[in-house]
Amino acid sequence: MRRLALILLLLALAGALNAFVRRPIVQEPGVLVPDAPLQSDPVSRATTRLGDFELTPLADFSLDARVLSRADYRLGTESELSPTDLALGWGRMSDSAVIAQLDISQSARFYSYRWSEEPPIPAREIMVSSANMHLIPADPGVAAAIARVRVGELISLRGHLVEVRREDGWRWRSSLRRDDSGAGACELVLVDSIGPR
Repeated sequence: MRRLALILLLLALAGALNAFVRRPIVQEPGVLVPDAPLQSDPVSRATTRLGDFELTPLADFSLDARVLSRADYRLGTESELSPTDLALGWGRMSDSAVIAQLDISQSARFYSYRWSEEPPIPAREIMVSSANMHLIPADPGVAAAIARVRVGELISLRGHLVEVRREDGWRWRSSLRRDDSGAGACELVLVDSIGPR
């Protein structure tokens, strides 16, 4: 009985430590990240293999952004490549005064936002100034860096928007636009580097 109590205590302490380490970062009001993501034709279209998957660059991609939300996944083919999605914001979607008026959530690889009566900024601006990004770490160091990212943090990310294929016909393709929404609108990013801005 004492052993079980000790195990439960250790699990509770580990959970509390994890919650403390991953607690959201509070930012002052104001636009913290003024610029939209940068996207250009890929320098190279050479494919990369990660396990059973072949990744083809569609665009070179970089951004500074505020982390609005994060979701971690363990189940499904997608999680083998991309265990973490980050909902990211820039422009007025990096402003705490705007974000405080939105209910932001992620579920089933989708990012959503709601407001009570009127949106704090035009709904189209919310759409084009934020996105859900499926992150594929390029190596274990990048995977460790993604694991440390906290909600509210300002980050810099560099990589490539990609299309992923598997020999059995399975396919996953990134959006190449910031003004789309719904299924297929998320960015699928092979991340070469990510860290605090």
